[in-house]
Order: sequence, then structure tokens, then C-alpha cells
Amino acid sequence: MAKERIQIMVCGGTGCTGDQGEALLDNLKLELEANALENSVNVVKTGCMGLCSMGPNIKILPDNIIYTGVRPDDAREIVSEHIMKGRRIERLLFTDPGSGEKLATEKELSPHRKQLRIALRNCGIIDPESIDDAIAHDAYEALATALTNMKPLDVIKLIKDSGLRGRGGGGFPTGIKWEIAFNNKSDVKYVVCNADEGDPGAFMDRSILEGDPHAVLEAMAICGYAIEAAKGLIYIRAEYPLAVSRLNTAIRQAREYGLLGTNIMGSDFSFDIEIKYGAGAFVCGEETALIHSMEGDRGEPTVKPPFPAVSGFREKPTIVNNVETYACISPIILKGSEWFSSIGTEKSKGTKVFALAGKINNVGLIEVPMGTTLREVINEIGGGIRNGKKFKAAQTGGPSGGCLTEKHLDTPIDFDNLIAAGSMMGSGGLIVMDEDDCMVSVAKFFLEFTVEESCGKCSPCRIGNKRMHELLEHITKGKGVPADLERLKNMCHVIKDTSLCGLGQSSPNPVLSTLENFREEYEAHVTVKKCPAGKCKDLMEYFIIAANCVGCTACARVCPVGAISGERKEPHVINPEICIKCGACMEKCKFDAIIIQ
Repeated sequence: MAKERIQIMVCGGTGCTGDQGEALLDNLKLELEANALENSVNVVKTGCMGLCSMGPNIKILPDNIIYTGVRPDDAREIVSEHIMKGRRIERLLFTDPGSGEKLATEKELSPHRKQLRIALRNCGIIDPESIDDAIAHDAYEALATALTNMKPLDVIKLIKDSGLRGRGGGGFPTGIKWEIAFNNKSDVKYVVCNADEGDPGAFMDRSILEGDPHAVLEAMAICGYAIEAAKGLIYIRAEYPLAVSRLNTAIRQAREYGLLGTNIMGSDFSFDIEIKYGAGAFVCGEETALIHSMEGDRGEPTVKPPFPAVSGFREKPTIVNNVETYACISPIILKGSEWFSSIGTEKSKGTKVFALAGKINNVGLIEVPMGTTLREVINEIGGGIRNGKKFKAAQTGGPSGGCLTEKHLDTPIDFDNLIAAGSMMGSGGLIVMDEDDCMVSVAKFFLEFTVEESCGKCSPCRIGNKRMHELLEHITKGKGVPADLERLKNMCHVIKDTSLCGLGQSSPNPVLSTLENFREEYEAHVTVKKCPAGKCKDLMEYFIIAANCVGCTACARVCPVGAISGERKEPHVINPEICIKCGACMEKCKFDAIIIQ
């Protein structure tokens, strides 16, 4: 039996590419050539491997060994030691944040435990710029199955029976949406991919497009066949240059192979895709605003009905699904609706991709079955809170979601449970916070984002969110009064009930959830004018404990404004009128003499 060829898979996602990933890939190729191994060892640039905070990352097959934090200078040792001598390089192995143990294979790594990769099935495994590699991993097999063995209504029934719901945030049943478009007869219909991912800390859709673009193209073609559409449009923000580049490459390759265009695979079905660029407006994640932007108009939402599946792009029936939703289509066609519906919970089938960010050890991209608890995601997959700090909250659903607390750690993560907890699934951003975070400031941060991104069409969102943000500004500067808390709550409900689209309707969620779960923090801000977390600068005062100060003058030397005075070997003092609260003195002090009051 021929020996399996060695492959060095180098993460080519945005994060690793921007952190000398290209130089690492080039150095590996040079080292292989220098040792006459270029014909026996293949170096492949893949998509995101998920270990985003530890990159650049590589995986060596067939050993299935993963190295993290690899630098370009490590290429020589990898080739000489691992490739030529079969020795693992211990210092480059993943270090488990809990046990400190060095782990080598994908099965061992804590970020991969409890994961089930459906949408991410090929990310980090294939060369996203090679259609041959994609086809070797079953790309376009589902399209062939649909075109040869299924009628459009068969495809729609399969997607309906699977229980797949839209992964863009709304959670509307995908099969029902497709059925509505099918039943609305028209000479022209459109299939749209919403790749306008704009939540802070979210990078799920971008990573799928960078790592497996053919999965999305194939699914859009399947949708086109199911609803009898011949045209596909991918709406993507121009801020995603790598994803755009790989999409363009994939579209060109699919056309060359006859998998897009006229009479696909010798059938009567014709379908082609083009890319539409967005300018990065968060509101254009809403489907009607997205459609108006593609039409060349201002990206503003409109009242529904009619829904896009009835009258959308150019007033024709239009399906709008996001990247992750499309990435689930082909496996459902190939493995069946029962397989997909057996995963997840009763009302939330399948898996969900999350971008883990914030105060967590294993920042990165994960995919877990619906119903996985927040505790499992944070502690078992995410490796727990950084620096041994205590978990405080997790923001799901981005600026439209709410903060989940310790009491929610055992809540199964799915569409309905998150809404019941005062948050939402959103597109999949999950930001973890620790004991040092001020929840009033967190609410203000997300509201500031919403104010900036509002299209301004309706008054509740345009004016109401601005007034709420001003109230939070007053509170974090020590100018708030207890009555402001009830004002905030009332404004939240008015804005939720009267805003035109989902952006305004969900924008109060961070404020409402933090008011409910961290009311004592708000009360401390408005009554005793203190920030318990020590994050609101206007409510902080740096103070030197005389008994601990040895008069080393280190703090005075680093103070940028000369706010610290005192004789050498005598206790120093900080002038609060001059202090700008930068924290430089506290970082420099070796005697724990400086505290925040």
C-alpha cells in the first residue's frame, strides 16, 4: 500500500493571514524545497481552523497534529524535526488553559470538544481556492442529487422536514420561506445570500466564505432550483476583501466546470451568481434594507408585509438567507432531514456557529449542537475565563442581544431559550465578560453602536436610542439620579414597541437585560456615584495608601501629568484635580500602595 502523502495545512483565515501566516506558508515551502521534499509533502492554505487567538495555526496530516502560535522562523524546525524525523515539537502544541497539559490532536483539544461541524465542515480542511479540493470533499454532489433525483417541491419538503431555521438572527423556518417563494409564480425570481455580517465581535459568515465558498454557491444553486430562480446575488460588505477574493475565484471556477451558468450538469436548469457590495451599514443586515441597498437606494427597511419571498428585489419573489443557513443545505440533501432534525432541540434543530470573544481563554470559531449550555461553551470549549477571573456575563446576539448571567449558565442555547432569558441568538456573536467589566458601560457601548448604525428612518430608533445613550452617559459620569433608571426602562419598552425594523426593536435589549440582572450596579452609579467595577473614569479616584508607600518615586516618574508628589522615601499623594486616571501609576507600583476608590 502506498504511503499516505503528508500534508501541512496552514490556516489562511483573515486572522492568521494578518499575523505572518503568508510568510509562514512561504517559509515552509522553501524548507521543503531545501530538503528535496516538495514532491512528497504538500503545503495547503486553508480557511479558519477556529483557534483564532492562538494563530497562526497549522495541522499536519495524516498525523493530525495541530501546532499553534507558529511563527515563520519555526518552519525549519517543523520540517527538520516533525516532517523528517517524526518528532513532535512540544513547545508549539496547544496548552490546555485548565490543566496546563500539552495537547496535540484535534480530538484532544478543548476548543474542539463537544463540537459538531456542519456549516464549518470543510473550513480548515480544504484549499478554499481549489474547486477540485472542494469536489473531493463532496461539493456539488447535493446539487447533482437535487437535479437528477428530486423535483423542486421535494427539495423544499426536505428542508422543511429538517427543521432548519434561519441562522441570521430571525430564526424563520427556511423551508417555509422557500415554499412561499415557490408558490408565488413569476417570470423572474432571485436567491440572495446575506453576507453583511456587522455585529461587533462576529466573524462566522466571513470565516465560512473564506474557508468553504463553494458550500454557499452550491446551496444557492439548490435554492434556485427549488424556487425556480435563475439568478443569485451575494450581498457582502467590501470590508471583507479576503472573502470577496475567494468568492470571485470560486464563482469563476464553478462557471468553468459548468456548475454555474446555463444547463448545469446537462439539465434544463440554469443559474448564475454575482456579487453585490455593501458599504458596511449594520442596518443592511435586515433583509428589506439589504434589498434596497442592492437596488441602489438608501439602505432603509420597509414595513412588512409584503415579505421579500413575495415581493423583494425589483419587486420579484426573493429568498434572503444568510451564509451559515446556506452552509447547512448540502449536508441536509445528502444525509436527509431525519439526520439533521435529530441534532439539537425540539424547536431548534441542527447546530449553531458562534464567534467566541472577550475575556475567554480560547477565543475563536466554534460550532455546537443547539441546546448546548452556556456553561459548556464557556468552560469546556472556551477554556474558562482568562487569568482566573470570575465569569460575570455573556452577551449573545451582538448589539441586539442581551446579557446572560451566572444564573443562565445551564440554559440550553437555542432560539426560544435565549429569548426567554431576555437575549437572542442573533447571527452568533458571543462576547464573554468577567468581574472587571462594568455592565452600565457595556450597555452604553452597544447602544452607542446602535445609535451610530441606525438608518434614521423611524423616530423611535433615531431619537429614542440617542436619548437613552445620553442618559447612560450621564449615569457613567456621575450625573445620574435614581429616577433615571425608570426613565431608561420606560424608554426601552416604547422603542421596542414602536420601531420599524428589528434593529430598533431589539436595540434596548442590552439595557433591559443589564437593568434586570445588574440593577445594583446602576444604583451604585446614581446613588453613591461609584462604579463597582472601577471602569467609569469620572467615578474613579486613585489613592495612595501611605502605610504601603515606600517613596520609591516610580509612580511619580510615570505619571504623564505630574499629579503625584512627595519626597523620596516618604509617602506620596495624588492630586485628584490633576489626575487623568490613566492607571500608569498603579501598573508601575510594586507595593500595592495605589488603589481605586
